[in-house]
Amino acid sequence: MTSVLPSTAADDALTGRRIVTEVPGPRSLALHERRLAAVPVGVSSTLPVYIKRAHGAIIEDVDGNRFLDLGAGIGVTTIGHTDDAVVAAAKAQLGDFLHTLFTITPYESYVQVAELVAARTPGDFAKKTVLVNSGAEAVENGVKIARKATRRRGVAVLEHGYHGRTSLTMAMNYKAMPYGAGFGPFPGDVHHAPSSYPFRDGLSGEEAAARTIGYLEKHVGAEDLAILVVEPIQGEGGFHTPADGYLPALQRWANANGVVIAADEIQSGMGRTGAWFASEQFGFVPDLVFFAKGIAGGLPLAGVTGRAEIMDAAQPGGLGGTFGGNPVAAAAAVAVIEQIEQQGLLAAGRRIEARLRPALEALAGEFDVIGDVRGRGAMLAIELVESGTRDTTKVPNAAAVKRIADFAAQQGVLILTAGTWGNVIRFLPSLVITDEQIDDAVSVLREALTQL
Repeated sequence: MTSVLPSTAADDALTGRRIVTEVPGPRSLALHERRLAAVPVGVSSTLPVYIKRAHGAIIEDVDGNRFLDLGAGIGVTTIGHTDDAVVAAAKAQLGDFLHTLFTITPYESYVQVAELVAARTPGDFAKKTVLVNSGAEAVENGVKIARKATRRRGVAVLEHGYHGRTSLTMAMNYKAMPYGAGFGPFPGDVHHAPSSYPFRDGLSGEEAAARTIGYLEKHVGAEDLAILVVEPIQGEGGFHTPADGYLPALQRWANANGVVIAADEIQSGMGRTGAWFASEQFGFVPDLVFFAKGIAGGLPLAGVTGRAEIMDAAQPGGLGGTFGGNPVAAAAAVAVIEQIEQQGLLAAGRRIEARLRPALEALAGEFDVIGDVRGRGAMLAIELVESGTRDTTKVPNAAAVKRIADFAAQQGVLILTAGTWGNVIRFLPSLVITDEQIDDAVSVLREALTQL
């Protein structure tokens, strides 16, 4: 077996990819056999490679193979795996106390996270924050709060969106398979409106917004709608990036009709796009922001931040949960926010786009299987189509995506797939990835495209 970019035995730093066995290797395969006997098949993995340690943009498996990680746990380890300051903050909190339940005996780090996030979300109005455990729980709480504030029931989402795996959020998802198929019945009063998908609909932002608003007014009725939930850049749907003017137009309509408009920034937030929240880059000021994933460096934490008068609609005791705002996760979140600022990682997101987007666009010039390059910051994607259809029917090409992902994994590069038709490759590297690592990943991608 030939190693890829080998490091010396004395160099234990995780700095580059290195393949020393088949992928997956023998130890991973043995662990996978144990997993198949103990874990249900519904908890599937893209690649049965079992991880031993990770740092920065590199992960090492139990067989000693090292991979350049372009997925970051689907956007969770935004500031890199095992950031030293985040680990230190979590360790320090572990020595003080692990749990009290904030709604019984509160602690400062919960309040501090609420203050820090409120100061970084769009809008200069007074804001408040509730902390929970996961992105889906944040969405559920946002809907609950909006319903209480408006005294309305209806929930609107956009086509191609993804919001979670709970009963309500499965109803809010666009794609049934694999997230919702067979798990119903689901809650009602959830409506799916057309979204902005420039590559396929060819509409301007104002035109796409008029289509969305027309659907909501005709099929739902603003007077019955409590909340409109949008992903500024859609994640699982394929990193659809709306046309300019789309989100502000939706905001104006929602504001004029008493509808709470919420930004699901669970994947796009926390510096991922070169701004604290992607909404900023579209001139979009939502009433509520849902956040999770990158907030705590890998520890489970999520929340809803929004206009104080909306957040205060819930009665005392109406919000909370046993583990919401866990003190260890909260301490890590404070460190994450500090490190984004101290390391200049918002600028790093813009650096990554400046390096990676032109490389992807160059590949699109070489290979007509790449139909579109889109996204912002360290949240970029390519949509693959059947050769010869890029300028006509744009036939989705999921088979090519799978072949590219499989090839890249064998070479020590982990990439994520996405899209309503499974024909999108998404790039979610940590903000500490180097230009050299980006170039290395692109070289593997080019080789994979050449072999299609």
